[in-house]
Amino acid sequence: MGKKFGLFSKVGKTSVIPIGMKILVVFICLILFSNFATNYISIQLTQKKVNELNNQILVAQLKELYNNASNQYQIYNYSKNKYDSIVALRNIAEAGFDNPNSIALGTSRMGDIKFLACNNEDDFWNRFYDNAALLELNENYSAGVMQGIVRFRNFLGEEYFGVYKYHSDWDYYLIRAEKVADINANTTRTFMFSSVFIICLTIGFIIIGYIILNREFRTLRSFTGELFEMQKRKQLAQIDISDAPNDDVTYMAASFNSLSAQVNNLLTTFQKFVSKDVVSKAYNDQRISLEGSTMNLTMLFSDIKSFTYRTETLGNEIIDVLNVHYNRVIHSVHLADGVVGSIIGDAILAVFGTIESRMSKSYNAVKSAWEITRVTANLRSAMQEKRRIIEQTRSLTESEERVYQAVMLDVGVGIDGGDVFYGNIGSNEHMANTVIGDNVNSASRLEGLTRTYHLPVIVSGYVKDEILKESARYKFYEIDTVQVKGKTEGKKVYYPLDTNETEDDVRLKFDVYEKALEFYYAGDWKAARREFKSCGLDVAEVFIERMGRRDAPEDWSGIWTMTTK
Repeated sequence: MGKKFGLFSKVGKTSVIPIGMKILVVFICLILFSNFATNYISIQLTQKKVNELNNQILVAQLKELYNNASNQYQIYNYSKNKYDSIVALRNIAEAGFDNPNSIALGTSRMGDIKFLACNNEDDFWNRFYDNAALLELNENYSAGVMQGIVRFRNFLGEEYFGVYKYHSDWDYYLIRAEKVADINANTTRTFMFSSVFIICLTIGFIIIGYIILNREFRTLRSFTGELFEMQKRKQLAQIDISDAPNDDVTYMAASFNSLSAQVNNLLTTFQKFVSKDVVSKAYNDQRISLEGSTMNLTMLFSDIKSFTYRTETLGNEIIDVLNVHYNRVIHSVHLADGVVGSIIGDAILAVFGTIESRMSKSYNAVKSAWEITRVTANLRSAMQEKRRIIEQTRSLTESEERVYQAVMLDVGVGIDGGDVFYGNIGSNEHMANTVIGDNVNSASRLEGLTRTYHLPVIVSGYVKDEILKESARYKFYEIDTVQVKGKTEGKKVYYPLDTNETEDDVRLKFDVYEKALEFYYAGDWKAARREFKSCGLDVAEVFIERMGRRDAPEDWSGIWTMTTK
């Protein structure tokens, strides 16, 4: 016969558990299991991302340590004080320590510790104890691999994870690492706390827990939605946490915001030294390598005229003038979807066609060329205005006059295009993004011709043909057929007149100039002289002087051979 003892019934010696209790217990167990599993998976995924970010931070810190090691080596070569250099490296490394057992060290290929920075003062490092890890580093070194990921153990057998890079000057491996136990400790603590929290809430407050979790998931969905938008834009941004609850998810979002700001700052700094397309590739591919390809591009070469005189007059202050000039010029290039290939003293090489644009690369290059001449003219106008203000009270001194003439910058721009090599060259330790090809040299030669023909911009037939396929904004006037130094064939060069900003009388003058050029090519130099004189353009004086009072040679081909670059 059955007897009831509290919630349980007893039949003889067998206890009978109510089915309702079973369902309740199973339900609670399923909820607990579900929550434990969800919590564990979430933490593992988060930990994976944190590990990736931690690895990126370790790489960044190692890079900073490596660069400072190079600087300290130069200081050591000068001062011969090795101890101070090691102390400086230790201080730099310790500034990036976040965990109790963070470590940075330098070990020779024999395992001797040359440099050590450790957050845990009780940790003992007499030498690099993990012979297997050291052997792997040396094998990589023999294979030409100078950097990578390393796992090793200390004398107690505790495992460390980090990154290394071989420094050829100091002749040892630089290692930045974290103790694996430190990395896992935060995960373990979070998991244990979450487990206790879930058990308490699940047993006592299932309904309340459901409401809270639903609210938390709503916030998390908002965060992930913003992260998805960032991924589509391929650009880091700030997550809005203004209305988010004060919990670990919000803390993670705040940490992401901090990291996002740091990465964006690095990208901004990076972009100031390399072109935008290289930055974009580095962001998308997470790497930069020695690679390149043949591309059809348009090159713009701009140079400051009479730069030697300006340098002799201004001395080191020419740098300030160049910075003002390039600040405007580079902005003009970027506005036209171009990238700066290189800056060589007073000259700048810009490349068009590496970034997608609504207009053709040659159109953007010519547009940028005229903007460069415009901003340079504005700079001259500003200097003229300052002179006018000064001369209202006094005249300029002789030295001031020289300075004034030196800062009155004028530029020439040459543009050509075609198939060139575009990519990274150098070594794995130092590389540069560059463009190489005959058309690059041609753009430089065309810029040199601007001095000869007294024109601000000269382009090739390639540029003319590409632009005329899509736009009638620019009217291309043939200037001459020249055979530049180092070439065996003549090449027609053109002046791209901007019809949107040119008065009709200027066009009429160039129409007369073209007629004179036809006589010149045909060998009728008498008629050519007459038309050149009547057009009233400075470029015509070049032909008048070239022809003099002579007739065309008997073997005249219409090609003028240049004897200088």
